[in-house]
Amino acid sequence: MLYHVRPRERTLSAPAAPPKARSLIVTVWGDTIAPHGGSVWLSGLIRLLAPFGINERLTRTSVYRLAKEGWLAARQDGRRSRYRLTREGARRFEHAYRRIYAPPAERWDGGWEVVVAPPKAIAKRARNDLRKELGWEGFGALGPWLFVRPSGAADTAALTETLQALHTERGIAVLTAHDVAGAQPLGAFARKCWNLQGVAAEYRRFIARFGRVIRAFDGGAGHDPQQCFVVRTLLIHEFRRVSLHDPQLPAALLPADWPGPAAYVLCRNFYRRTHRCAEQHLAATLETGRGALPPAAPYFYERFGGL
Repeated sequence: MLYHVRPRERTLSAPAAPPKARSLIVTVWGDTIAPHGGSVWLSGLIRLLAPFGINERLTRTSVYRLAKEGWLAARQDGRRSRYRLTREGARRFEHAYRRIYAPPAERWDGGWEVVVAPPKAIAKRARNDLRKELGWEGFGALGPWLFVRPSGAADTAALTETLQALHTERGIAVLTAHDVAGAQPLGAFARKCWNLQGVAAEYRRFIARFGRVIRAFDGGAGHDPQQCFVVRTLLIHEFRRVSLHDPQLPAALLPADWPGPAAYVLCRNFYRRTHRCAEQHLAATLETGRGALPPAAPYFYERFGGL
């Protein structure tokens, strides 16, 4: 059963419009399945998604598409299908979820990372893929061939892996830069690279919506493991959608009323409160090709600064 907040009541009830199946599966796989080994029987995934209003047909279709796109790989065992992350899928998840669970940037040395992609250095299709991937890594476009982000905003190793995966590492240059006294600061240009107003509006909607959900959750008489899992997953699903569009700039480059940290704290606090209860639901619902679901990997407990 899918839970939502009744407008005039402090209760969770159902039904509500389910999220898109493919997008929700990406959230569930990255947030839930990856820390437990990254593989699961399709039948278990169908059971796990049922409370969200995602039926068996939608689950099968969405998983098939993710496999076609290179995220997942299938293995047949008789009439049963088991899916696991591919190497490329694992790379994508690692990069994305590193950004989701990491705290907002606080310190900044004033430097910049600059990616230069000369016009004839890489093919047009590769350039479009590069622009998209650099956006996920927090880069903004100063021009068609020039991308920037504050230094220290993300792991440089992740950038190297991205360039290698796109086979563009030899066609571009990655530089560091600092402002020169008397010149217009690079930050004055860089702020125009990102839609900060749009991201801020999405963060505020997230805070308003899930503030109500959490108050309703707190007002309940008690919560079973399934309910903990559903609400936690919906929280992460929405936070993922917003935070991956956030360039995660240091405070010096952000408006004074930037809502990103407040959204992060809301998500972090609820995740910490419900992760044990939610894990009980996973253990009761999922199994792998080797039997019971393995315990979560150590990195799971490092999320949000430590669970």
